[in-house]
Amino acid sequence: MPDVDIDFGNREQALKLFKHVPASIIKEEEIEKHKTGVYFQEVPVDPMSNSCSFDFKLAEQRGYFKIDLLNVNLYEGITTEQQLVELMLEEPDWNMLKDKTIVDQLFHINGHFDIVLKLEPKNIEQLAAVLAIIRPAKRHLMHKYWTEILREVWLRPSDDSYFFKKSHAVAYAQAIVVQMNFIRKK
Repeated sequence: MPDVDIDFGNREQALKLFKHVPASIIKEEEIEKHKTGVYFQEVPVDPMSNSCSFDFKLAEQRGYFKIDLLNVNLYEGITTEQQLVELMLEEPDWNMLKDKTIVDQLFHINGHFDIVLKLEPKNIEQLAAVLAIIRPAKRHLMHKYWTEILREVWLRPSDDSYFFKKSHAVAYAQAIVVQMNFIRKK
């Protein structure tokens, strides 16, 4: 089943427009609301939580399709589609990633300055790999050279531990580029 994530400047505002049911995560027989996942189809609903009564993994096995709606506040300062496209297409100053105060402002890599500084990404593909290396399944690649990192980083781990898929990592790396260019132009 495909994994679909959609980014919003204001997730709650978007959700008000559509009938939906929050996805669930079941831990130790307790139902918790999934942080981002929703269903736009009829699913069984737990009356206590008003969320899907199945864990999102079981729901997927039964044919339900979860979509993750992500609140990505980096879009808040961008006012037009043209501005967004320009920020996406402009080559960033990769040296900005050597500044901890900048990295601490950036989507998904804040708090990981040590990894960013060690790997010194110089393009979107390398930045995407850094995003993957931040996750536990690929952390061991942090001490490798780029040729080895790029050969191994997108391989699914055999122990099924949490890792970042390439499609997500590249999209998030592009979002970080937008943010870097936006910060530089302030």
